Amino acid sequence: MDNDLKTWLYDILCSINEIESYFIETPKMFEIYQNDLRTKRAVERNIEIIGEAMNRILKRNQPIKISNARKIVDVRNRIIHGYDTVSDAVIWGIVVKNLPVLQLEVEQLLNEK
Repeated sequence: MDNDLKTWLYDILCSINEIESYFIETPKMFEIYQNDLRTKRAVERNIEIIGEAMNRILKRNQPIKISNARKIVDVRNRIIHGYDTVSDAVIWGIVVKNLPVLQLEVEQLLNEK
């Protein structure tokens, strides 16, 4: 794996870890998230970074073992270009369901030699 791919995978992992850090002192509950504008914007920004890194990976035309890679880019585009249609519930679903899977996949890829 070349250094650019490793860098982008590392950026994804860092963004996931940053999102998780927002919930260390605050319970990971949708109602709390929904009422915290700063956390919502910070989560959305990190999802944008994840999506942009994934977009760069996919542009390399390299087969990558990441589920929903294209959907990750689509979410990034939706946040950036359709910001007024972004649903808190959808973003929250990504945080609690999809990011843990993505984290495992990225860690596995980074641990490959």
